[in-house]
Amino acid sequence: MPPNLFIEDRPAERRAFARRTLILFVIMAGLVVGLLARMLHLQVWQYEKYRTRSDENRIEVVPVPPARGLIFDRLGNRLVENRPVFSLTLALERVDDLDQLLADLSALIPISTEDLEQFEQRRRSHRRRPEPLVLKATLDEEEIAVLAVNRHRLIGAQIEAQIARHYPYGDLTAHAIGSVRRITAEDMKTLGRVRYRRTNFIGKRGVEKFYERSLHGEVGNKWVETDAYGRHRQVLDFHPPTAGQNISLHLDIRVQIAAAAALGERRGAVVAFDPKSGGILALVSNPSYDPNLFVTGMDPAHYQALTSSRDAPLLNRAVNGLYAPGSTIKPILGLAALTHGVVDWQEEIVDRGAFRLPGQKRIYRDWNWTPTNPGGQGIVNLHRAIYRSSNIFFYNMGVRLQGERMAAFFRQFGYGEVTAVDVAGTSPGVVPDAVWKQGTKGEPWYPGDNVNLSIGQGDLLVSPLQVATAAAVLANRGRRVRPRMLLTSGRPLVEDDPPLPLPPVSGPSADDWERMVDAMEAVVHRGDYGYGQNGTAWYYIGRGIAYRMAGKSGTAQVVEIKQGQKYEESEHDEYSRKHAWFMAFAPADDPEIVVSVLVENGGGGSSVAAPVVRDVMDAYLLPQVAAL
Repeated sequence: MPPNLFIEDRPAERRAFARRTLILFVIMAGLVVGLLARMLHLQVWQYEKYRTRSDENRIEVVPVPPARGLIFDRLGNRLVENRPVFSLTLALERVDDLDQLLADLSALIPISTEDLEQFEQRRRSHRRRPEPLVLKATLDEEEIAVLAVNRHRLIGAQIEAQIARHYPYGDLTAHAIGSVRRITAEDMKTLGRVRYRRTNFIGKRGVEKFYERSLHGEVGNKWVETDAYGRHRQVLDFHPPTAGQNISLHLDIRVQIAAAAALGERRGAVVAFDPKSGGILALVSNPSYDPNLFVTGMDPAHYQALTSSRDAPLLNRAVNGLYAPGSTIKPILGLAALTHGVVDWQEEIVDRGAFRLPGQKRIYRDWNWTPTNPGGQGIVNLHRAIYRSSNIFFYNMGVRLQGERMAAFFRQFGYGEVTAVDVAGTSPGVVPDAVWKQGTKGEPWYPGDNVNLSIGQGDLLVSPLQVATAAAVLANRGRRVRPRMLLTSGRPLVEDDPPLPLPPVSGPSADDWERMVDAMEAVVHRGDYGYGQNGTAWYYIGRGIAYRMAGKSGTAQVVEIKQGQKYEESEHDEYSRKHAWFMAFAPADDPEIVVSVLVENGGGGSSVAAPVVRDVMDAYLLPQVAAL
């Protein structure tokens, strides 16, 4: 081997090493410069951007639901309040096995299928939000104790204190005030998600529904520092919620209690209000329900019983129940006939208890007809026809007046339309005419329709609220008012402005109004003077009354009675018997209260419904007497 191959070239090696060292230095220097430049970019030029991102990862904004506004009656009695309740919530970011946790919880306390379904709905709609989700809205003391003992093995489950609605008068005010119900996924499609975050209930009926926006208030927020697992460490900032507005109603709980007590266990409704302002003093529908059960929860069997009962306790009969008004329509029909010159106060007929249309065989009977006695009221004018409730007199008037004129006049009294300001869910009822009948039933208008309409039968359907509204028009001698619940609130409400005042009833003269009121007074008071034939209600409520009341009874058939047959209550099942009506106002000369009462399948208006009216008026006009 040649010897020159083993000779070292040290200068060449040093030059190679130096080159490699320089290249490595340049690379390292470039990396350091790049790192410094990136740090400068992030820490100086992009500081605000990345600080915000950092805060979003570290700080959670938690909504704080507002306390719902309270509701009071006209005397300051609290009708609706808020109470603390304890709920079971799950912090999903801390739960490793949700199915196992739900199974463990279900083994410890009752959790309904409905609770699980609603929890799943909330979980799907809050998938990206770390806030705890409600599993069970209300826990009793025993359930709280069981969960507290087992909390070491229920990681992610926690008990939270919340404010829930409470109705101290229970079923007594359920239909007057309404109630809240749990928010559903369907509700969230129309609600503001931000405004209703962490809110479990929303007004679904009555005042609670109509004034929802004001009662709910405005949500607050707290800024909470969280750890890497989403757990709350400390509150950094807090903006408190704005509580909902407190409101006062015209409702008088004393009158409400008296109305419910007078109606008793019978199905029906009572409506009372001030004819001057339209303020509703009492609104009772029976049977009723306890609205607290929709807050605290009820078992499926109980809910099924409420929804399937033939007595329909969830139906607000006062505003949604529709019935033929019977003879309560007669004062209005009489004024219509006077307006159109069909009758005057002097005209008389002989009421022999039967009426027949020209060319027809069918006989229309008076209310006191029997197979052995034709009944009848003898010589009758309009005044006597009111206090004795002569069907025959009004059959004659109805045929001459015709259906179109009757229908148009009835609408001026609030029939066939919604006139209430803030009574949620009111029904307009039905005022039939030829156009309505052809469009609804595909049939023409017959002369017999005029006969039926003249005594408040046939297709005419009204609610107890509408009958009270019509009574207020009579009490005010033609001035119309809109029934309303709201009396005052702490600050302007956010709901829409109320509708404009209603125009007065056109047609009757001032003398006609006064004489009609006199005739309605005779319904109650004729009998004080020893006359042979008293007013239809004198025997039942007129004796010993301390004020002057004007009223009108009504009895509405539920099933048709064949020609030549007398109505026998004992031959009909409970739900086929006649409805009993009475409407009235007092004091007659300067009315302070109007009342309408319907007793479903109750029988005679004067004997059954009139005493309820008397008790309600005594409670309002003579509270010291009613309390004895």
